[in-house]
Amino acid sequence: MVFRIEHPAGGYKKIFETCEELNEPIPAVVVGVIPEWLSGSLLRLGPGLFEVGAEPFYHLFDGQALMHKFDLKNGHVTYYRKFVKTDAYVRAMTEKRVVITEFGTAAYPDPCKNIFSRFFTYFKGIEVTDNCLVNVYPVGEDFYACTETNYITKVDPDTLETLKRVDLCDYLSVNGVTAHPHIESDGTVYNIGNCFGKNMSLAYNIVKIPPTPKDKSDPIAKSKVLVQLPSSERFKPSYVHSFGMTENYFVFVETPVKINLLKFLTAWSIWGTNYMDCFESNETMGTWFHLATKDPAEYIEHKFRTSAFNLFHHINSYEDDGFIIVDLCTWKGHEFVYNYLYLANLRENWEEVKKAAMRAPQPEVRRYVLPMDVHKEEQGKNLISLPYTTATAVMRSDGTIWLEPEVLFSGPRQAFEFPQINYSKFSGKNYSYAYGLGLNHFIPDRICKLNVKTKDTWVWQEPDSYPSEPIFVQTPDSVEEDDGVLLSIVVNPGADQRPGYLLILNARDLTEIARAEVEVIIPVTFHGMYKP
Repeated sequence: MVFRIEHPAGGYKKIFETCEELNEPIPAVVVGVIPEWLSGSLLRLGPGLFEVGAEPFYHLFDGQALMHKFDLKNGHVTYYRKFVKTDAYVRAMTEKRVVITEFGTAAYPDPCKNIFSRFFTYFKGIEVTDNCLVNVYPVGEDFYACTETNYITKVDPDTLETLKRVDLCDYLSVNGVTAHPHIESDGTVYNIGNCFGKNMSLAYNIVKIPPTPKDKSDPIAKSKVLVQLPSSERFKPSYVHSFGMTENYFVFVETPVKINLLKFLTAWSIWGTNYMDCFESNETMGTWFHLATKDPAEYIEHKFRTSAFNLFHHINSYEDDGFIIVDLCTWKGHEFVYNYLYLANLRENWEEVKKAAMRAPQPEVRRYVLPMDVHKEEQGKNLISLPYTTATAVMRSDGTIWLEPEVLFSGPRQAFEFPQINYSKFSGKNYSYAYGLGLNHFIPDRICKLNVKTKDTWVWQEPDSYPSEPIFVQTPDSVEEDDGVLLSIVVNPGADQRPGYLLILNARDLTEIARAEVEVIIPVTFHGMYKP
């Protein structure tokens, strides 16, 4: 999986360019034969507007949210896209400037106002963005586009119309939640976000949204906090992008990438600071693992520690014989990986892109194993007795349990990221296969499959082609874990015609089944889902 394709032509720059929404779905040209049973919609979110008037957005996570949909029915495919009409988008388009501060782009007062009006604008407080460009997921019978703030946006998955904005602070004690909830088969949604805990110190709340009630009322109105997890620093919560969940436990990994809350609350309103300006790294804390039981929901006081890494995506977690296995896409060290995801960096010529990636934290897929009985061996001895892993856990004299991982995949500047599994059957269970987007010096240029038991890998890759996160769709009534297809949006900017397409791969061996090509380039997307 470390075989590299070079990109000297720089075609990848095209996936970071503004596009227009479509007035109606456009038909795709199908090459190959789409399985008869594959009938539904691939929904994806990502940035689609990278500047407003003369004002650019600076970071990969700043562009305004664009929702994409490939509809598959009876072997035919259409493609459609619309901007999500968030407050951030509508106001930006109305005023023709950046109005609300985004992840790496600060908004400034209207230059047409006089100096007194502009001065007082700074003191109105922090206006949090609702730019929901990261993911889309179901809550009850509805669908919500989301980012990582307290706002989620209800959308119509058929028409892609924006329906309403929901402020989760109206229902829950959270400052924001991740864009990666866990969803059980009955529709129960779990998520995590930071909050103010006891004595105004920061903490993390695991929250639960129940399935649709019998009276069909909004399940969000019945949301509740299940359990609170402590923060390693009182006023500096860690950045949280995802969390793990097994059948009986929640797993939260607290990394050394911190949000300086005091800076967030003060410098922002006065100096036009953006979110990225408020991050800092704790160079001494390493990484902490936290556990809580699901039912009853209670925090477990074990102090699991390991060396510093960045974490954005959990692959899967499960229980086995008194141990919790946690598989992660990590980036080594305490420096924030997002520092390398400014658009200016990603739009550089290929040799400059590679130089930047050389300086960045390096990716590695790791397996950590957490023992539930931390006293079964004497101090200094390995607590892990599972025969199939080299991961270790050792009780230290200070009462902490030091974890060392098993490396499942590692390739210099070659990341296995945006992981997916056969979620409906194997989330929280012992599993074999993970699928991911391969990042070559941060540029997405391949789709990967990893056997987490044998470490065997498979790759789909074509020159000058830039895929998205692969979504696994299971074959109906299948028994084998990898019996299904992968769906990914691919862009080939150099194609003479139809540069964007939906790629359908056999999940067993990543051979191509079909592709559905369209006449438009499709900008980068982050996450999404398949809706049958």
